[in-house]
Amino acid sequence: MESDLHVVVGATGGTGAALVRELVRRGHRVRAVSRGGGGTEDGVEAVAGDATDAGRMREVCAGAAAVYNAVNPPFDRWREAFPAAVRGTLAGAAAAGARLVFADDTWMYGRVDAPMTEATPVRPVSAKGVLRAWLAEMVLAAHARGDRPTVVARAGELYGPGVDSVLGPALFGAAAAGRPPRWIGALDRPLTPSFVGDFARVLATLGEASTDDLGRVWHVPHPAPTTGREFVAEIRRRTGSRAPLVRVGSRAARALGLVWPLAREGAELVHQFEMPFVVDGSAFAARFGFTPTPYAEGVARTLGLAADRPVAVPA
Repeated sequence: MESDLHVVVGATGGTGAALVRELVRRGHRVRAVSRGGGGTEDGVEAVAGDATDAGRMREVCAGAAAVYNAVNPPFDRWREAFPAAVRGTLAGAAAAGARLVFADDTWMYGRVDAPMTEATPVRPVSAKGVLRAWLAEMVLAAHARGDRPTVVARAGELYGPGVDSVLGPALFGAAAAGRPPRWIGALDRPLTPSFVGDFARVLATLGEASTDDLGRVWHVPHPAPTTGREFVAEIRRRTGSRAPLVRVGSRAARALGLVWPLAREGAELVHQFEMPFVVDGSAFAARFGFTPTPYAEGVARTLGLAADRPVAVPA
């Protein structure tokens, strides 16, 4: 790639912010695009831009070698905002002659009881899963038509600094504050939580990769599967929390949604946590020599800790 400018759209979200840090660490020139246009790393060019505005995307992506769509609208705006954001970033990448790297999840696979690979059939069982499948098809269709090189990276349920997910504040934040942590779904099913730093590393690697590695889906590698019970135990070990764990099933998630918007909008996806939720990223690990972050280290970094230091929990 002749240019070394990497443009991150959605740069102030959990994934986007982690990606900006990773690209800076790799020595790239980075332009961070967000609706507000601020809140990024030192030495990063921060600009305002709405991903749903294709004209603005053409402006902010000018000169880019790689454009990253790390946009994640609020759940209740997915249907209206997400397709327009994908079209906008595709238009920006095409105008710049850049590749598009799309940050995706696994909701399009539906109910599966085996590890999810890149060859797992797309069989969504929720409206959001259908939408996710369509968005990924839009991205890959642009590559197939020859409009732009594109590639899709898929992670499981994210956790990490700045991540707002069902593994976010209601779990980590609550435990660190001495409140009962909430876990949605089963506690003893195999699970591969995705550390946001690993997702950022995968996205950045695809932004640098050979064109032979594009035009397809790659899964983020993970350590060996854990369980919800083991994952929560590691959080408690780090925080010293003794507050009782609150387990929330799909029916309770819908009721809890009256006071917890994330539960309300995500209740239709709780099935992923009530059965095995294992994402197989071995293809990416083999191709690029990738070693995922161990859960103990990921938990410590999410809590803002050194690997060998606990956090002080309020009495």
